[in-house]
Amino acid sequence: MELNREHFRAIIFHNFRRGLSRQECIDELISLYGEQAPSFSTVKNWYNEFNRGRHSLQDEHREGRPKSAVVPENIDAVRELIMLDRHVTYREIEASLGISMKSIGRILHDHLAVKKICSRWIPHNLTNAQKKARVDWSKEMLKKYNRGGSNAVYNIYTVDESWIYAYEPETKQQSTVWVFQDEPNPTKVVRGRSTSKQMIACFFGINGHVATVPLQERRTVNSEWYTTICLPTVFGEIRKTQKRRRIILHHDNASSHKSAETMGYLSTQNVELMGHPAYSPDLAPNDFFLFPHIKNKMRGQRFPTPEDAVDAFKTHVLELPQSEWKKCFENWFKRMQKCIDLHGEYFEKQ
Repeated sequence: MELNREHFRAIIFHNFRRGLSRQECIDELISLYGEQAPSFSTVKNWYNEFNRGRHSLQDEHREGRPKSAVVPENIDAVRELIMLDRHVTYREIEASLGISMKSIGRILHDHLAVKKICSRWIPHNLTNAQKKARVDWSKEMLKKYNRGGSNAVYNIYTVDESWIYAYEPETKQQSTVWVFQDEPNPTKVVRGRSTSKQMIACFFGINGHVATVPLQERRTVNSEWYTTICLPTVFGEIRKTQKRRRIILHHDNASSHKSAETMGYLSTQNVELMGHPAYSPDLAPNDFFLFPHIKNKMRGQRFPTPEDAVDAFKTHVLELPQSEWKKCFENWFKRMQKCIDLHGEYFEKQ
């Protein structure tokens, strides 16, 4: 016998009385009835009804239903549903209010003027204090380096660490191809990012790349590696050509960068620290420029080993013209001003 809506409502009510959660109820219905099972929104709606004390499983009788469901009462009800749950769907609104999809569309677009968009991902929910610290740092840097026009900018070297994978899949945009009318649509097997990877630290300045230092036989950066292998390698490269050049180091607030061991080593090298506000990848040149730019070029390529991937990364970095490095630093100081203009909030890519 094929079950009708009231049969399923009875099963939902039974599961509600058994103390099953909404998810447990829908999982059980799907396991028993497959595609015939009601939707999760239906289960959710009836659980809400039962929680309000409803016992009847029949549709409520509605007298004098207006020809159009687009009335002030329903507009207010849809507004309230959206305010309660910003993820609410058409079907959930339909199940709750009993009005047609067409009416729901008119209410949403013509009367409430709302649209559904993806949330913008941000690195961190910034506190007011963190926003202020971002603004204060940006103001200090703009003043200290004359908005990027100071000659001291040529002494700044920025660094960050990142994983380089033996394989990273293309984005959907990168895999688009032209297809003629009589050709079938192309398909592509979804493949995850390789687990084979190598950590690197990359240093550069306004004149270009200085060094890319891989972590040999290591999984994470620590103070010992940073002060005995990484930084000595980089400072050696800088001083090969500029023995007395002033070095201003910019790195983030990772524990290996801020440790007493690292601070002690930097003081012996007469290195000046530029500082960096917490949770601010949008103000770090490696994060907003170099890593995404180079990794985007490497997507879809397969490398035999992580070491080969690192070699490819270095090759792409060395191919960047000097104008790109200069433009990166110009954008860095523009981002500082944008941070100030937005009172420390994160901002979209420029």
